Amino acid sequence: METGNLISAEEFCINHKIEISFISSLQEFGLVEVTTVKETSYIDANQLQKLEKILRLYYDLDINIEGIEAITHLLNRVNDMQDEIIILKNKLSLYEEGGL
Repeated sequence: METGNLISAEEFCINHKIEISFISSLQEFGLVEVTTVKETSYIDANQLQKLEKILRLYYDLDINIEGIEAITHLLNRVNDMQDEIIILKNKLSLYEEGGL
């Protein structure tokens, strides 16, 4: 398997001075996806921003994983609603411009 876009979970943990078990806990809660290749865990580079945000919530704000899961769920819902509002505004502007 190609590991060009993957970062070793162990290396990430060493760089951020966290335990690998933290990444495993996040995976169990469905907050991050971990790919295993030849018994080595990897994190997709596209998830780094999300993972670093989770680290700040956990370590800087002292929010537990269950709280982070709830926050993440609510933020995803807000983003979905914002996308829906944009779509509805676009549709409305089409009706207003068309005189319908």
